[in-house]
Amino acid sequence: MALQPQPLQPGDYYLTPEGFMVFTEQYHLRRGFCCKSGCRHCPWGFSKVARAAAKPPRQG
Repeated sequence: MALQPQPLQPGDYYLTPEGFMVFTEQYHLRRGFCCKSGCRHCPWGFSKVARAAAKPPRQG
């Protein structure tokens, strides 16, 4: 079963002063899964920084 796109609702995002769209926790919870992109308001606690620190250094 393919996921269907959901229309944005009031409170799903805000615009930063630089003009970037930032999704809120409300949006992420309604979507229902973590995309593992390190979103600013991730309700599942995923963090690119924490994930990168947990990786062992590359040998080469």
